[in-house]
Amino acid sequence: MRTMRRKSKHVPQRTCVACRQKRDKKDLIRLVHIDNGTIEVDISARKPGRGAYLCPKKDCWEIGLKRNHLERALRTKLSDNNRQALIDYSNNLLREGQI
Repeated sequence: MRTMRRKSKHVPQRTCVACRQKRDKKDLIRLVHIDNGTIEVDISARKPGRGAYLCPKKDCWEIGLKRNHLERALRTKLSDNNRQALIDYSNNLLREGQI
């Protein structure tokens, strides 16, 4: 006689490009390289394009932007305007208490 086991639901894991720590996908922030060459924060995690993940921590955002980890992961160059927009986004996260 077979006993029925309950399967636990699979939780997708992703790696932060800055600290290299694996976490649940829902706990990370996805950045996506879209067709026109810009990099955007993808809140829904559903936009098409090459994606990379960062922890919602100030240190990870600084490392990802300053050491070019994001550029390497997304296989693109960040423009100065795009880099500043991402720095502003990370600063807003800090102000809102999410980091």
